Amino acid sequence: MFPNRLFLSLLGLGAVALTSTQGLAQAINRQAVVERHKVLNTRTDSLSSLTVGNGAFAFTTDITGLQSFPEYYQKGVPLGTQSEWGWHSFPNTQNYQVEEAQRTYDLNGRKIPYTVQVKAPERNKGAVDFLRANPHRLQLGNLGFVLLKKDGSRATIKDLRDIRQELNPWTGEIRSHFTLEGTPVDVLTVGHQEQDLVAVQVKSPLLRQQRLKVALRLPYPTAEWTDEGVNYQHADKHTSRIESQKGKGAVVSHRLDNDQYFVSFGWSGDAKLAQGQPHEFVLTPGGKQDVLELGTRFASRDLGAVPTFADAQKNSQSKWKAFWQSGGAIDFGATADPRAKELERRMILSQYLIRSQETGQFPPQETGLTYNSWFGKPHLEMHWWHAMHYGLWGRTELLEKSLDWYLRPEIVAGAKAIAQRQGFEGVRWQKMTDNEGREAPSSVGAFLIWQQPHFIHMAELVRRDRNTAAVQKKYQDLVFATADFMASYPFYEKEKDRFILGKGLIPAQERFKAEETFNPTYELVYWNWALNTAQEWRKRAGLPRNQKWDAVLQKLSKLPEAGGVYLATESATDSYTNPEFKTDHPSVLGALGMMPVTGQQDANTMRRTFDLVWKDWTWNHTWGWDFPMTSMTATRLGLPDKAVDALLMPIRTNTYLPNGHNFQDDRLRVYLPGNGGLLAAVALMCAGYDGNKTPNPGIPTGWTVKWEGLKPMP
Repeated sequence: MFPNRLFLSLLGLGAVALTSTQGLAQAINRQAVVERHKVLNTRTDSLSSLTVGNGAFAFTTDITGLQSFPEYYQKGVPLGTQSEWGWHSFPNTQNYQVEEAQRTYDLNGRKIPYTVQVKAPERNKGAVDFLRANPHRLQLGNLGFVLLKKDGSRATIKDLRDIRQELNPWTGEIRSHFTLEGTPVDVLTVGHQEQDLVAVQVKSPLLRQQRLKVALRLPYPTAEWTDEGVNYQHADKHTSRIESQKGKGAVVSHRLDNDQYFVSFGWSGDAKLAQGQPHEFVLTPGGKQDVLELGTRFASRDLGAVPTFADAQKNSQSKWKAFWQSGGAIDFGATADPRAKELERRMILSQYLIRSQETGQFPPQETGLTYNSWFGKPHLEMHWWHAMHYGLWGRTELLEKSLDWYLRPEIVAGAKAIAQRQGFEGVRWQKMTDNEGREAPSSVGAFLIWQQPHFIHMAELVRRDRNTAAVQKKYQDLVFATADFMASYPFYEKEKDRFILGKGLIPAQERFKAEETFNPTYELVYWNWALNTAQEWRKRAGLPRNQKWDAVLQKLSKLPEAGGVYLATESATDSYTNPEFKTDHPSVLGALGMMPVTGQQDANTMRRTFDLVWKDWTWNHTWGWDFPMTSMTATRLGLPDKAVDALLMPIRTNTYLPNGHNFQDDRLRVYLPGNGGLLAAVALMCAGYDGNKTPNPGIPTGWTVKWEGLKPMP
């Protein structure tokens, strides 16, 4: 085992000091860096849709600048309208209870109930299905153009010509141009940054000819794993109507069972809103103008007058400019290596997508506010990948917005109830949950533990940024409660005089049976780091070290290894010979990458493990955040070329579409943990980590990089 100082010295050997600019006023022309990555669409493509949003509400557009053809985009990047407040539950007519989805396991001589996907009897399966699907996030509506051809028939997307659409991330504006039978249409789309509102300005002779209208269609929730917002069936199961219409505005209400929300319109000129098909509302211009400006706001209650298009545009421009001028920035523009240009593109567009879809007050779902995956529910083990980068990019206030969700009384109560039910202390953080912190049944998620230290990790980033008594007071009780569970969870093996993690867990690499698995390498390191960090929080609070925590730290199992490399888990000695165990997340690399040096890792063993995984992993069966994780490990091992190559590895799940989304497969066409992970990895490449003495430790030789405002990782 290498002492930390020697280990850090060893890790620095592979990196080369390069040109770097840090913390200098106006050192980087931020607008130029951002605007050289405008997104341009010149043809229809179901994966090319673009988004405006404020982080708690997002609206995704097709080639027209609105959502005119949602069915065409259904299996691409769907045209979603989603918010963090918009949820729905079907009535629980069978009075299903969470206890009906629980099964007791005999683990290390303890009987522990877990909320899992039981399949029998039928009543219990019904409870599982209901509790997984409810509540589910709502698709709030499709707002699109009704385009009429000269013969009066409705145009399709194939009728559009001369397409040119551009997203400017600096202003949050989408400019769309197309022609219909030779007549031009120009649309400017913006998203208000303080209200859940999309605003458009439309210029076209089609308005005067009344061949261009705007329609709102209100879909019905599918209650399925995916909801792409195009379910127009079951008209009799929900109600909608025009609540009011006066002057240049109107309000529509939409009720689904016990849930209701409102859509408010404000327009320019002469126009009228009227009911069309069931749950469709059509705004028809009066035929006296070639310009229409329209604001459409979605809200859980009627908020009164809708801001004008000019107000929304000004708001979007100013707030996006303020975002880009805040926090950190990186400029790869002076580097000739083509990898640098692509890395910068992914970096800029990832910031735009996450800022537009994932800066609300709740942990986000994997697909942001575009469409539902896992019924729209967030996964707390993924919160690290969604939000960790904020603390590294100098935007800690954005990290705190969702981190403070954990402090809510109902969330703490839910996590405490899980721990108590299972016979542990403190709080056990949920895996698959919802805004209210309820635990959804999952035969994998119920056994995951790597989400547990995340709260400590994210709170520590906030503390490092501000290090005030107020921050300490705000988070310390929950840091301690999180650590209490972590100290009560390990099982003491008397015959080996050690604490083990498991049995009864599934590691971050979800390829192992819960009942058999113990001592995963990454989780052992994370447990050690988090408990030690919690002890430091006690020290700053003027409290003595917690003896229970220290007892675990002193006898926590060593990292499992065989053949000179670290194993995925101690219980899987065939980690690298069983083909099944060389798929999914290579989370063994997270033991040094996501994690710093803790004194547990051996430098040479980690390097051999990295080389083996790099060469022999089944990369075609991985996920989007696996590539940033691998990059982080390469950076800490002093392998900058591999740090870049990992981020650009030519694997399908590492695809970044022209709009910046991390494509996974036909099911997950967007995957924002990949975007967030990339931002964390790039920050580490530049700003390094505690104890690092090599400038730009993850930047290859020959590159020139300017950066400012970034923070080192622990």
